[in-house]
Amino acid sequence: MQNLDHQLDYWNRMGPGKPFSNPVNFERLSQWLTPDSRILDIGCGYGRALGLLFDRGFHNLIGFDPAAAMVAVARERFPAITFEELVSPPHLDLPDLSVDAVLLFSILTCVPTDDGQRAIAREAERVLRPGGLIYISDLWLQTDERNRERYIHGERKYGTHGVFDLPEGVTVRHHDPRWIEELTRDFDELALDTIDVKTMNGNPAKGFQWFGLKRK
Repeated sequence: MQNLDHQLDYWNRMGPGKPFSNPVNFERLSQWLTPDSRILDIGCGYGRALGLLFDRGFHNLIGFDPAAAMVAVARERFPAITFEELVSPPHLDLPDLSVDAVLLFSILTCVPTDDGQRAIAREAERVLRPGGLIYISDLWLQTDERNRERYIHGERKYGTHGVFDLPEGVTVRHHDPRWIEELTRDFDELALDTIDVKTMNGNPAKGFQWFGLKRK
C-alpha cells in the first residue's frame, strides 16, 4: 500500500478542478490563536483554507502540498500567501518548533495508509511549538449502503476498513473514530465536532473537526 500515499499523477491532473468544502471554524480558532500566529497548512491543495484565514486577518501563513499543479494554482489565487511544493512528503522544509498551528484539511483522506498518516502526525508534532494547535478536518466512515459496499471491497483489497478506490482512479480513506483517537494520542484533545460536508465529488457526507494541543 506504500504508493497509495503518493498518488501525484491523479492530484496534479484532477486536484485543481475538485471542490473542497470543509469549513474553517473561526470561533474555535479564536480561542487558541491570534492574528499573529504562524499557521501551517499541510496538504494545502490550491490554498482554499489559508485564503479563508487570510481574509479573516491571519497573515502569517504557509502552505505545503506535494502536487505541483495545486501549488501553482494556490500561488496564482493567493499571491500574498507563501506556498511551497512538498518535495519529500511528509518531510517539511521547516525548523523544529517553528509554527503555532497546523491544519490538516482533507489530507488524511488522500493518504490512505496507517503509516502514511502516522508520518504526517509526527511531522506536525515536530514543527509545532509546545502548546501549539493541530486542527484536523476530514471524513468519518459513512453509513449509507453505497459507501458500506465500497468499504467491504476496499478492505478485501487493502486490509483496512474505510480505504477504497474511486472509479476515477484514486484511492482514498474514510475514518473510524477509534483510529483518529489513536492517531492523535500524543496530543491533548480540545474539541471534536461532527460536521456535514460534501465530498470532492459533491456527495453529502459526515465529517469531523478535531482540535488538539501539542503537549508542553
